[in-house]
Amino acid sequence: MKLVFFNDFTLGVLQGNTVHDVTNAVKDVPHVTPQDLIQGVIYHFDVLRSKIEAEVSKSRGIPRSQVRLRAPLPRPTHMVNMAANYLENGAIKQLRPINAFLKSPESVIGNGDTLVLPPDKATIFHHEAELGGVIGKPARNVSAANAYDYIFGYVNYVDGSARGLGNGSFYWGKSYDTFCPMGPCIVTADEIKDPQNLHVRMWNNGDARPDYNTSDMAYNIRRCVEYATHITLLEPGDLIAFGINHQGIGAIQDGDIVEMEIEGLDRLTFRVKDDLHREWPRGIDHEMADRVAGRTPPPAAQPRR
Repeated sequence: MKLVFFNDFTLGVLQGNTVHDVTNAVKDVPHVTPQDLIQGVIYHFDVLRSKIEAEVSKSRGIPRSQVRLRAPLPRPTHMVNMAANYLENGAIKQLRPINAFLKSPESVIGNGDTLVLPPDKATIFHHEAELGGVIGKPARNVSAANAYDYIFGYVNYVDGSARGLGNGSFYWGKSYDTFCPMGPCIVTADEIKDPQNLHVRMWNNGDARPDYNTSDMAYNIRRCVEYATHITLLEPGDLIAFGINHQGIGAIQDGDIVEMEIEGLDRLTFRVKDDLHREWPRGIDHEMADRVAGRTPPPAAQPRR
């Protein structure tokens, strides 16, 4: 099932190019905010699923082109982002220590929304196309062996990143408002045969950027869930982003239209706005790719005005 929020955060199910309003099926879920609603739906999904399916079956639906799809997780309490968690197509021979950081929930935007570059003097801004795993039930000290029992579903997730801000802070470089495009839907885990073998792709103005498989993870999904829940309790509707292979990463700048697609998860599209109209070289950022992979890097790219 593909769960979406649309228009004024109405809960729906996406089937092909049609969105079905399932408000009536979830009307008894207590909530104040859209995030409260989706958390309640996720937590009680075993009970609600048949009601939602019944609502879809009797609905004519609305053409997708006639609705605004919103972020399916509007404001997760926790967004755990795995750091440097790919082997860069085998270039990394020795595992680095497992690591993660928290990204601000205020950074979330949805399909068709705009990522706004801040005026801070970054050396470059990047897109990072990642697989996100949505937590389905309270998760604390989960073992790797049981990790998949705690994942409700998966989502396209973009980690907007500002580089070269001077202090190496993940929070500073990652958590600006609008720096987390997500969606357009949460796909329930039962529809994803093998999340550890998914094709991840991104395009910037139609030009290919990241193109990799989740099988290249240094620490697999099971280990990431184990690690994150050893540190803090994760609740339904929280999210773990499993990182990126940097070999196709590139700059984002004013006017860009960026698309991301993981097989089975539909396609996420967002725009980029920069009031300062800064520019960087187009295409793949080979300096970044080489540096992350441990190859000898060329001189760092500098922004032009």
